[in-house]
Amino acid sequence: MDLKRIAKHLLLADRQLRRAFPAAVLAEIEHAVRRAESRHAGHICVVVEGGLDPQPLWRGQLARERAIEVFFQLRIWDTEHNNGVLVYVLLADRSVEIIADRGIHARADAGVWEAICRAMECAFQRGEYGDGVQSGVQGVAAQLARCFPLSAPGLNELPDRPVVLDCQARRRRRRGMCPSGKPVTCQACDHAAASQEQERE
Repeated sequence: MDLKRIAKHLLLADRQLRRAFPAAVLAEIEHAVRRAESRHAGHICVVVEGGLDPQPLWRGQLARERAIEVFFQLRIWDTEHNNGVLVYVLLADRSVEIIADRGIHARADAGVWEAICRAMECAFQRGEYGDGVQSGVQGVAAQLARCFPLSAPGLNELPDRPVVLDCQARRRRRRGMCPSGKPVTCQACDHAAASQEQERE
């Protein structure tokens, strides 16, 4: 059990998240995703999480395991051509994981994803969070352009804006309320519900 890691996740993660990814940086990443997706027929979803909840921390959950959970929660596997890619950042560990759906996983070299992750982590070590994520998005886009070249504009099936998951918001959601007293829901559930609504239409 790594007590230092647990303390970092529970006590410092949200503060680091706000400092590393303010609104302006999130907007830049959103524009980078939108530009990247004009080059290919795939879909990129960036998720930034400040830190893990206590229970997974006690179990020793790693960034890769959490990324797989998020991949399914956000239904990134549910694109028409199975070509969604998750770029997951666990800020408390400064770890990056890329999870590619089966359509792209079968065509892309796993070593490329690993190289992109390590380059992003190096940027984070220098404090270059926004630039690091944008560079990673460009690297993923290059692979998607090779495997899924754009032939005609299609439906944007995943959000361009980064999904931000922070500990305080999760705790409020478990109580069912936000500070204003209004009910709150999980961003992952919101996006899944929106996807289901589009399918019904």
